[in-house]
Amino acid sequence: MGMTDKQFQSWVRFLLSSLKAMVEEEDPDKKAAKLAEIMDNLQKTLED
Repeated sequence: MGMTDKQFQSWVRFLLSSLKAMVEEEDPDKKAAKLAEIMDNLQKTLED
C-alpha cells in the first residue's frame, strides 16, 4: 500500500525536523547519535 500525498508530506516534515535538530546539535557525540537514528529510520522505511 502506498502513501497519499499528505502522508508523504508529513513524513518529509518529520525527516526535515530531525535533520534540523541534528544540525543544531553542538555535541559531536549527540550529533552522531541523531544522524545514526535518522539513517536507521530511513533504512527501516525502505524495508517496510
